[in-house]
Amino acid sequence: MAAEYVWETPEEMDLLLAQRIRRIRKRRLVSQEKLSQMSGVSFGSIKRFETTGKISLLSLTKLAVALDCGDEIRNMFTQIPYRNIEEVIREGR
Repeated sequence: MAAEYVWETPEEMDLLLAQRIRRIRKRRLVSQEKLSQMSGVSFGSIKRFETTGKISLLSLTKLAVALDCGDEIRNMFTQIPYRNIEEVIREGR
């Protein structure tokens, strides 16, 4: 079985996620301060997230819900393909 290569580090992936959330926030014309009020996540946490990619899962979920993107969180890991027949068999047990 061939190994799958991941080209980004987890930190880089987190930063890309933060950039996506920032773009959505700006597209919706929501300031960081307003998003803080809408989500209950502190302004400092939002600012740090958009700069570094660091945030708790709960805060990320709150931001997604506030930006009307809750389905993205809800549907994470729901469409993962099986890697082989053994995974299909194991899941059926």
